[in-house]
Amino acid sequence: MIKYAFSLFLVVSQFFSYSQEKSLARLRYQVDSLCHQQKTEFAVAFKDLSTHETLFINEHELFHAASTMKTPVLVEIYKQATSGKFSLNDSLTVKNEFKSIADGSVYSLSPDDDSEFELYKKIGQKVAIHDLVYLMVTVSSNFATNMLIEMVGAKNVTASMRKMGIKDLQVLRGVEDDKAYQKGLNNVVTAYDLMLLFEKIAKRKAVNKKSSDEMIRILLDQHFNEMIPARLPQDVKVAHKTGWIKGINHDSGIVFLPDGREYVLVLLSKNAEDEKAAVNTLATVSEIIYKYVAGL
Repeated sequence: MIKYAFSLFLVVSQFFSYSQEKSLARLRYQVDSLCHQQKTEFAVAFKDLSTHETLFINEHELFHAASTMKTPVLVEIYKQATSGKFSLNDSLTVKNEFKSIADGSVYSLSPDDDSEFELYKKIGQKVAIHDLVYLMVTVSSNFATNMLIEMVGAKNVTASMRKMGIKDLQVLRGVEDDKAYQKGLNNVVTAYDLMLLFEKIAKRKAVNKKSSDEMIRILLDQHFNEMIPARLPQDVKVAHKTGWIKGINHDSGIVFLPDGREYVLVLLSKNAEDEKAAVNTLATVSEIIYKYVAGL
């Protein structure tokens, strides 16, 4: 009787495993087919933090990071603050002068090319580091980002990523460094590396639990919600960071279901001929993956 019960258990387990694999294969087919409907290049990295299921498409392909590089900068800020280099309550004097990594020349940012404008009115004033961090993430302030990268050091950001096992993501510089851009000196990411980073944050292993909790709270306040959250139910929360420049649209983050389950999703795109269509495709991919996880 015991032998029969054990055999039945094995059969049921194998059937369940087979059903999971078949279902995941169907999800892959759906996502892959959707992405191939356009000439845009896409990358997807998905990991269910409960079942450990993954789905990868072009996960190791390098993409211009755009503003997704602000998440590794966020982690480095909390790392250095935790080590005692500064307090998040400390202040920085707002100045609009930055050095190009191409030749050391000075350049400034314009509010016309930024998604946040109020900080430009505070030049010469002091602003708390935690306020700059919030602006960098929630409204993707380029001005705040450059001030913070100047404070923590781009090389330190990349070095910390390597220590976390994140191998290809690279932060070289702040944003709007046109001379560096023209020389191909750009911040780069892969879907896989961003997935690893957000998984560390979700598991409260990015710096420490307290820091991870604080970072998640900031990421939950993201103002730009056209991709991962766009077609999800209101009670599904997303802690995420977007990124976009011409032809490039990214989103990356942690999705929190009402029942307590979580998954990490990274959606990258480049060389988009129709950016609106690319954004819609990424929002649809997010919706398909959510329905898969939720069992809908």
